[in-house]
Amino acid sequence: MNQITTQKPHDLLAATLSSEMDAVNTLIQTRMASKHAPRIPEVTAHLVEAGGKRLRPMLTLAAARLCGYEGAHHVKLAATVEFIHTATLLHDDVVDESGQRRGRPTANLLWDNKSSVLVGDYLFSRSFQLMVETGSLRVLDILANASATIAEGEVLQMTAASNLSTDEAVYLQVVRGKTAALFSAATEVGGVIAEAPADQIKALYDYGDALGIAFQIADDLLDYQGDSNTTGKNVGDDFRERKLTLPVIKAVAQATEEERRFWQRTIEKGQQAEGDLEQALALMAKYGTLEATRQDALHWAETATKALTALPDHPIRKMLHDLADYVVSRLN
Repeated sequence: MNQITTQKPHDLLAATLSSEMDAVNTLIQTRMASKHAPRIPEVTAHLVEAGGKRLRPMLTLAAARLCGYEGAHHVKLAATVEFIHTATLLHDDVVDESGQRRGRPTANLLWDNKSSVLVGDYLFSRSFQLMVETGSLRVLDILANASATIAEGEVLQMTAASNLSTDEAVYLQVVRGKTAALFSAATEVGGVIAEAPADQIKALYDYGDALGIAFQIADDLLDYQGDSNTTGKNVGDDFRERKLTLPVIKAVAQATEEERRFWQRTIEKGQQAEGDLEQALALMAKYGTLEATRQDALHWAETATKALTALPDHPIRKMLHDLADYVVSRLN
């Protein structure tokens, strides 16, 4: 089997878009510089250089190329998307009081919360400068709305995360805010800058939205049944952090009075003892919520691939199809 066919979809996409991604990385390095505040590039470089797949900016480049774009503004938009993503990570780590991201200490741990918040604000400002440079009010509208939706989703998650009344509809709203909004904006602006037909732009939005939802549901499921060496998280971290994700929401919805008291103690009140994680897993197994969550992730991945049928026949379309499949292949 040759090397190309064994590459993961995001690696193949990265290889295909390598010259454009190089341009994005150069632009990021240039725009995260600060003449007057050297801490800004220090903090930003720590997070930017920590790795990560750069999936969101790749989606913008892929969408633009898929729609036949031959200009240079898609590079600015891809950098914009990455700046928005990085800014939200800096803010999230402060809100979540995180000490580690991608296997490295977080910026708020190495510097302080003030630096993380202010540098995140700086990156948001830089992202809006880049948007304006494209000269497209529609692009500005899409990315500005996405930024607001992300913030709204984070606030909603903060109020809903440990509240047992949180149902699947609220969970989906949170996921659409904190994850899918930037995926769908990333793909949509690629089509807009290429001046693609309305049906293709809608298809790109639908693909990004469904891909983001599948991505987050898969991530939440892997917290309970993933391999720590692969995910970089310990099994049950979300339970210990009292996060109501889909597997637990489904279990709570079917719980007996006694089981509900267990969830109230461990999730709402945070009074956890040895053996509670095992009990939580047993309750999820009792009601089949891990498998039900897996089916939901598969549904959204299929929704993403169906959206692609409205797009031009192109090698990148196949890569995007494979990417949606790969997001949920980790769950098999």
